Amino acid sequence: MGSVGSVSKPTEGLLVGLVQFPVPVVNSRADIDKNVESIVKTVHATKAGYPGMELIVIPEYSTQGLNTAKWTTDEFLCDIPGPETNAFAEACRKTNMYGVFSIMERNHDFPGKSPYNTAIIINNKGDIVLHYHKLNPWVPVEPWYPGNYGMPVCDGPGGSKLAVCICHDGMFPEIAREAAYKGANVLIRISGYSTQVNDQWVLTNQSNAWHNLMYTISVNLAGYDGVFYYFGEGQICNFDGTTLQQGHRNPWEIVTGELYPKMADQARKDWALENNIYDLGHRGFVAVAGGESECPYTFIKDFAAGKYRLPWENEVKIKDGTFYGYPAVPSENFPRPKTPATAGR
Repeated sequence: MGSVGSVSKPTEGLLVGLVQFPVPVVNSRADIDKNVESIVKTVHATKAGYPGMELIVIPEYSTQGLNTAKWTTDEFLCDIPGPETNAFAEACRKTNMYGVFSIMERNHDFPGKSPYNTAIIINNKGDIVLHYHKLNPWVPVEPWYPGNYGMPVCDGPGGSKLAVCICHDGMFPEIAREAAYKGANVLIRISGYSTQVNDQWVLTNQSNAWHNLMYTISVNLAGYDGVFYYFGEGQICNFDGTTLQQGHRNPWEIVTGELYPKMADQARKDWALENNIYDLGHRGFVAVAGGESECPYTFIKDFAAGKYRLPWENEVKIKDGTFYGYPAVPSENFPRPKTPATAGR
């Protein structure tokens, strides 16, 4: 299950590649176009080096960068579909690979409101098979509109069921649990974190895998953009929470490994001890026939009722984006649009 010799597709599984894309410095639309060209070239070059690869993952912010002075301006935003996603789709079709890509997407659901931080999965035929809006933007740094597509899941190669989350999403165990609950056996995490949360990145990738008996494959931007250093460290975690592959801090490093989704599926069905995702909803099944299924967790009940509130809520100091120079947002309620078919199931 390692990268040594991983150039061919396993018989019952898939070969994945995580690209530690160099953090792009973007100051104009022309820079975005150059990044798209670079990503497309990377897809083709990686396939040439790893002929058996079936899934390639490109990090968050690889298309449009992290220029906080411009990243919500109309010039910097993209549409889906659009010329950028069309170029990615053609690369996937020509290389016969699935690909995961990052887009800062114009908000057509709520015109005039903040954009979405978006991930898409494109299949080997060039079709967008999953469309995800980041559920948990990294506040107070990021201005993105909170995701409204939930946690979609799609079929992938080699018996995989794929879900994707973006950066800070992975710090919430509920994200990974939701993906697993909807059938994902591989959770992809793309990110643009700087080094201050490097240790937490490694820890949560492992814990998300272990808690849900699924693979996690995760990759971060790499390099220095003149302000922050981005740590790269593509990571592949087994469904038992152990790390199978760990990248370094090198820009352009490609972390590869074989996944065997069938084994994760089998563990979920066969394991008696530590079948965490099953046991959560069947508490104490040795003492209670079928286990207790009533939810004992106050925070889940309150969250579902729209009443989530911490005991120290009134003492929280930073509750909007003014700390990072964003204007305060007026209290308004917006209807949530329905999830489109392209989001996945």
